Amino acid sequence: MAISVNTMRAIDHWVGVPLCAVASPLVALIDSVKNVFTRGPETPKKLLFIELSEMGSAILVDPAMRNAKARGAELYFLIFKSNRASLTLLNTVKSENIFTIDSSSLSGLIKDTLRFLWVARRHHIDTVIDLELFSRFTALLTGLCGARRRVGYHIFHGEGLWRGFMLTRKVHYNPHIHITKNFLSLIHAAFAKEIEVPFSKIQIPDSEVRLEQAIINPAALEKVRERIEKQAKDAGIEYIHGKHRLILINPNASDLLPQRRWAQQRFSELIQAVHAQYPNDLILITGSPAELAYVEKVRIVANVKNALNFAGHVTFAELPPLYTLSDVMVTNDSGPGHFSAVTPLRTVVLFGPETPALYGSVGNSIAITANLACSPCVSAANHRKTPCHDNVCMQAITVTQVLDKVQIQLQDADKAKGR
Repeated sequence: MAISVNTMRAIDHWVGVPLCAVASPLVALIDSVKNVFTRGPETPKKLLFIELSEMGSAILVDPAMRNAKARGAELYFLIFKSNRASLTLLNTVKSENIFTIDSSSLSGLIKDTLRFLWVARRHHIDTVIDLELFSRFTALLTGLCGARRRVGYHIFHGEGLWRGFMLTRKVHYNPHIHITKNFLSLIHAAFAKEIEVPFSKIQIPDSEVRLEQAIINPAALEKVRERIEKQAKDAGIEYIHGKHRLILINPNASDLLPQRRWAQQRFSELIQAVHAQYPNDLILITGSPAELAYVEKVRIVANVKNALNFAGHVTFAELPPLYTLSDVMVTNDSGPGHFSAVTPLRTVVLFGPETPALYGSVGNSIAITANLACSPCVSAANHRKTPCHDNVCMQAITVTQVLDKVQIQLQDADKAKGR
């Protein structure tokens, strides 16, 4: 049986807090013994990133990873097995240096956790960076993996979110700057010559928040294009790549935060509005294989011939080719908004319980948010769990607002493609 998000949060609190209390003095004792007999490298040589639960964060941390790589560190990464594919979009970390934990069952979680702690020591990891925002589970992994230099976010004088004393370099988490800059501040702390309290007393320029673009295999691009053309032909739709626009609508969001979803009905109305404006162009409604029924409901209600259910028709590895072929995508605040940033695709991303100021796509993107007084209602301080069951912040976003931004992005796409 799969572990639900709420169950994982409960385990992290009720089991994580006492384990952190027990582990903290043990880790401190081991550190003191090591410091007497051995010395670690002056700068990180084998650097492990820990980011388990958010696939989009594996993209947002890429500028930080490349920064560390440019400083001479060999990179490693620990992530939930179900999210591993997100690291393949840019391949910044070598495949053999990616460790995974199976979170689909409690037994698998325990087994893979113990295996990781052994593997990390076998690889002689000297530095670990905990990218998670105050997770006790990752704090324990950080403290017990054997690394001498341990970097992460510390609460300092804040209330709650206590997770022991596993870190040797404590970084102030800043909720007022983009998460990519927060990740870069961790790199500064890892390579700093002197200890600061708190880290990191630096200014991070916008120029450092830059994503590399995915390398697209021409054969994969052609394969996806042929698949799109075949599905359009089977549906009796004329679609010629380059002549007709390709518009993606991604209506779902992960179960981690369902309040991020714009209503199915709104997406159906948007498809109708887009078709009315661009009647000759093809609309693909995207999603994972598990979202097939959800997407189909959106398609049926829209009742637009040129809109096709494309859920499950491409693999994760084929997302960059699909995004490269497309002109614009509308999506909830979810993984695709970040995955598309490694391609030239223009996006419109809808935000509600989160804020684009912190989690906006760093690609060619326009964010829409209602800016309600209660938004954002999820943060590091509440483990991204909100009491809200009526996401007015998403309901307040109108079809007209979204269509206006789609038109702006398509005008730019037309200019870029000389159409």
